Amino acid sequence: MTHTTTDQPTRRPGGAIVPVLAFAGIVVAVMQTLLVPVIKDLPELLGTAPSNATWVMTSTLLAGAVATPIMGRLGDLYGKRRMLLASLSVMVVGSLIAGFTSTLLVMIVGRALQGFAMGAIPLGIGLMRDMLPREKLGEAMALMSSSIGVGGGLALPVAALVAQHADWHALFFLAAGLGAVAIVLTLVAVPESPMRAEGTFDGLGAAGLSAGLVLFLLPITKGSDWGWTSTTTLGLFAASAVVLLLWGVMELRVKAPLVDLRTTARRSVLFTNLASIMVGVSFYVVSLVLPQLLQLPKATGYGLGQSMVVAGLCVAPLGLTMMFTAPVYARISAKYGPKVTLILGMLIIAIGYGAGLGLMSAAWQTIVISVVLGAGIGLAYSSLPALIVGSVPASETGAANGLNTLMRSIGTSVSSAVIGMVLANTANNVGGLEVPTMHGFRVSFLIATGAVAIGLLFALLLPGRRPATKPQLRASSEEDAALERAQEVLRGFRGRVLDADGGTVARAKVTLIDRRGRQAGATLSEADGSYVLAVPAEGAYVLAARAPGHGPLASSATHSGDDRPVELDLALPSETVPAQA
Repeated sequence: MTHTTTDQPTRRPGGAIVPVLAFAGIVVAVMQTLLVPVIKDLPELLGTAPSNATWVMTSTLLAGAVATPIMGRLGDLYGKRRMLLASLSVMVVGSLIAGFTSTLLVMIVGRALQGFAMGAIPLGIGLMRDMLPREKLGEAMALMSSSIGVGGGLALPVAALVAQHADWHALFFLAAGLGAVAIVLTLVAVPESPMRAEGTFDGLGAAGLSAGLVLFLLPITKGSDWGWTSTTTLGLFAASAVVLLLWGVMELRVKAPLVDLRTTARRSVLFTNLASIMVGVSFYVVSLVLPQLLQLPKATGYGLGQSMVVAGLCVAPLGLTMMFTAPVYARISAKYGPKVTLILGMLIIAIGYGAGLGLMSAAWQTIVISVVLGAGIGLAYSSLPALIVGSVPASETGAANGLNTLMRSIGTSVSSAVIGMVLANTANNVGGLEVPTMHGFRVSFLIATGAVAIGLLFALLLPGRRPATKPQLRASSEEDAALERAQEVLRGFRGRVLDADGGTVARAKVTLIDRRGRQAGATLSEADGSYVLAVPAEGAYVLAARAPGHGPLASSATHSGDDRPVELDLALPSETVPAQA
C-alpha cells in the first residue's frame, strides 16, 4: 500500500463517526438545490437579467467541480479531517455572505464559496476507509456516497417551506447554521486519519485541472443562453480540450501528480468513473422533471396543480429511499460484490424511468417514481466508492474519490443542460410564457433511460470480483487480518532495519520506489526493527530507509512477482555531522 502514517497518536473512532460524516455530506449537498424553489424569481430578487441570475447557480456548480479533486488530494497529503473542517468553514462563510446581500456579484461570490464545500464528500469517504473496521466500511461508504442525493432530495421540501413563509435570505442562514453544527460535530466525534500520502501538492496541476474544468463546464451550463453553435460556446469547448490534454501530459511527468492518471486509466477505475457520469445524468433528470410537472396548473391538461411545498414533499422520497438503501447495499455487496450491486441499481433506475413514462397523471404516481428511482440511484451511488477504494492505494483514496465525485457532477451538469434544452424546445408559448409539455417530460425520461443503458454497458465491462478484494466488504476478523498480512509478506519485501552496529532500529521509515522513480509503498519498522512492504507488480525496486540519528540508505532489489518474499535487511549508517568551521 502506498501510504505513510503520522507519528502522532490518534483517537480511536467512536460510533458517531459514520452519522456525523454522513450529516456533513448531506449538509454540503443541500447547497446544490438550496435555491431551486426560488430560481425563477432570482432575476427579480437580485434586480438583474435572467441570463445574469443563472450565474448564482452556475458558480456553485463550477466551484464544487474544481474543489472535489483538489480537496481530496490535500486531504491525502495533510489530513482529511483538517480539510473537511476547512471545506465546511468555507461553506459557512459563503452562506453568511449570501445571506446579507441582494447584490448579484456578492451573491455569486457567496454561492461559489458554498459550492467549494462539495470536497467534503470524498474526504468523508477517505476518513471512513482509513478508520473503520471492514465489517462497517461497506454500509458507511454507501451512506456517505448517497448523501449527495439525500441532501439534494431533502433540501427541496425544506427550502420550499422556508421560501414560502419567510424571506428568501433565511435559506442561507439555515445553511450556515447546518454547517456550524457539522463543524462542531466533526470536532467532537471525528478523529484525524493517520494515513498520509507522500509528495507535495501539485499546484500547477491543480491550476490546469481547474482551468480545464471551468472551460468545459461553463459552455455546458450557459450553452442554452449563448447558443450551442455560437463562437463562444464552441471556442470554450475547444479551449477545454487543449488545456486538459496539456494538463494530462504534464501530470504523467510529475512525480507526485494531483491525479494519478495511470491509476485512473486502470480498467476498474476508468469504467467506474464513466458509469458515474451516466448515473449523475439519470439522477438529475427526475429532479428537473417531477417538480415542474407537479407545480404546473391543471388547466394545462397534464399539470398536477400542487404547491411548491407539496411538490417538494412528493420528490423527498427520492432522498429518503437513497438513505435507507445503504444497509441493503451492504448486504448485497458483501455477497455478490459492488459490481453486481451497481448493475442491479442501474436496472432498477431503468425500470423506474420506463414505468414513469406512463405514471405522470397523479401526485401519488410521482411518489412511486421517486421511491423506485431512489432505490436504484441509492444502490448505484453506494457502489461507486467501494469500486474506487478497491482499486487504488489508501494514500490516493481522497483524490480518487474526489475525481469520482467530479464525474458525477459532470453528469448532473450535462443532464441539466440537455434536459433544459429539451424542455425549452418542446415548450408551448402560453400568454408569453414558455410552458413545458408532457412530450418534453417523456423525452427527458427517455434520455435518462438511454444514459442508464450506456452506464450499464460500462458496469458490465468492469472486472469481476477477485478473491483478494473480498475482505474489504465482508465481516472482518482476526483470521482475516492475519491472512491479509500473510499475503503481503509473501508478495513483497521483508526484513529488518539495522544500525551500524547490527542493532535493530524501530520506527525507521522504509519507502519502496519503482523503476520510474515513483513511490510504490511506505511503512515504518516495528519495535523489533522488522518491516513488510507489498509490491504492486514484479520488477526492480529501490528500498530507501531513514531514521533520526542515522544516515539515509538506498538498496536495489528485484521481485519476481510470485508468492515468495524477498528477504532484505537494511543497515543504516551512522549520521554524519559536518565539521564546524
